[in-house]
Formats: sequence, C-alpha cells, structure tokens
Amino acid sequence: MCKDCGCTIAGQEHHHEHHSHEHSASHQAAHETLHHNPQLNDAKTISVIQKILDKNDHEAAHNRAHFDNHKVLGINLMSSPGSGKTTLLENIADMVDFKFAVVEGDLETSRDADRLKAKGINAVQIQTGSACHLDAFMVHKGLHDISLDGIDVCFVENVGNLVCPASYDVGTHLNIVLVSVPEGEDKIAKYPVMFRSADLILITKTDLLPYFDYDIEKEKMEARKLKPNVDILEVNIKDKQSLQNVIDWINFKRKMR
Repeated sequence: MCKDCGCTIAGQEHHHEHHSHEHSASHQAAHETLHHNPQLNDAKTISVIQKILDKNDHEAAHNRAHFDNHKVLGINLMSSPGSGKTTLLENIADMVDFKFAVVEGDLETSRDADRLKAKGINAVQIQTGSACHLDAFMVHKGLHDISLDGIDVCFVENVGNLVCPASYDVGTHLNIVLVSVPEGEDKIAKYPVMFRSADLILITKTDLLPYFDYDIEKEKMEARKLKPNVDILEVNIKDKQSLQNVIDWINFKRKMR
C-alpha cells in the first residue's frame, strides 16, 4: 500500500533480485515520514512498507540502467492536477532540438497520452486505477511499449498529486516539479517533501499573476528554504522565451551527464 494514503500499488510483488539496491533520496524521505505518522507507526506496518519501498528502489535502479544503456535522460514531471504538465510537453514539442518520449500516468482515461500523440509525440498511457502515483514497476511496464532508440529524453508524467509521487523513485535521473499561480501561495510550504525532491521548480501560468494575490518572489524564497540550490523558472506558455528557458535547462543537464 502507499504509505501516504493506503492506495494499492499494482505490481509491487514483481521484484528482480539481481538488481543492486540503492538507498534513494525518495526512499529515505518515505522512511523518515513513516516514523512521524502515528497511523502507520507500528512495527508490522513499517516492515511491510519498507519491503515495498526496497522492491521499488530495486526496480527504479533497473529503469535507470535501461535509460543509461540507451543514453536517454529520464525526467520525472510531478505536480498537482492542472498545473500544466501535459500542456508544457505539447508546447515544447515543436521547439526542442532533441527527441523525447513520454510515459503518461493517470488514474483513468488516455486523454493526456492522446493529446501528446496528436502532436506527434511518442507516448504511452499508464492507467493506475486506484493508485495515486506511478511507481517504478508501472514505469518499467510503460517502457516496454516505448522504443528508446533515437530518443534523447524520456519524460515520466506522474499522476497529479503533491504527496505520494515524491516518495517513489521511478528510475529517472531528474525531478521537475510544477506549481501554478492559481494554486495559491501555500503549496510549497504545505508540501515540503515534494519540493525538496525537485531539481527544477517551474512556476507556471505566470500570465495570471495580475489576477491573483501571489507573491512569486516569496514563493521562490520558500522553495530555497527547503532546498537552497534548487533551480526555479517562471513559465507562461504564451511566452516562448520562458519555454526556451526550460529547454535550455534540460539541454544543460543532458550535456552534464
């Protein structure tokens, strides 16, 4: 079960014993949270969840090795619903100088994957059912349906949720977390685990700033209290330069690998 909300995680029992275990940052965050959650803080529950997280981390390492073998940069996109993950991918598709694919996660429907395919993007839909996040096993399954040959970047568009996805390493190299202006000023402070996991924070829908009481500089300060070295970009899909800044960040990370 998910340590945060009790949802069922499909495929958690399928574990590849030959992969080496790595104690990921997300695993550690989940482990620490266990001991501060009175509803989960008993020995039997902790033992079960520990095994789930261990298996997930093994599978995540397998996914990362798969990306590495194909020289693909894996990027996990996380946010609450409606922050603009799919819209971002749609709008950079015609601007990027690299080829990308997408593993798309949602509870139900294939609408987001269909939107991406309509733009000519290689995308596969993972329907999680009752699970409020993707895990490494789901991503592994999705990768079986995507050819990484000739692909430079693979985005994993996680289920819209600011809680659970932060605790599950899906086998990518980087985490990008989106937070939109209409969500309000409190999201970074209220969901610190998610924003501590971010390599890049995108503050989206900045064209709506005149219509909301949103102090964007204050939010940047909140983010850097949690993670001083995190990169932060402002994004407005009507502003091509803001999208180019995201593409430039990704290209910089590609070159640094």
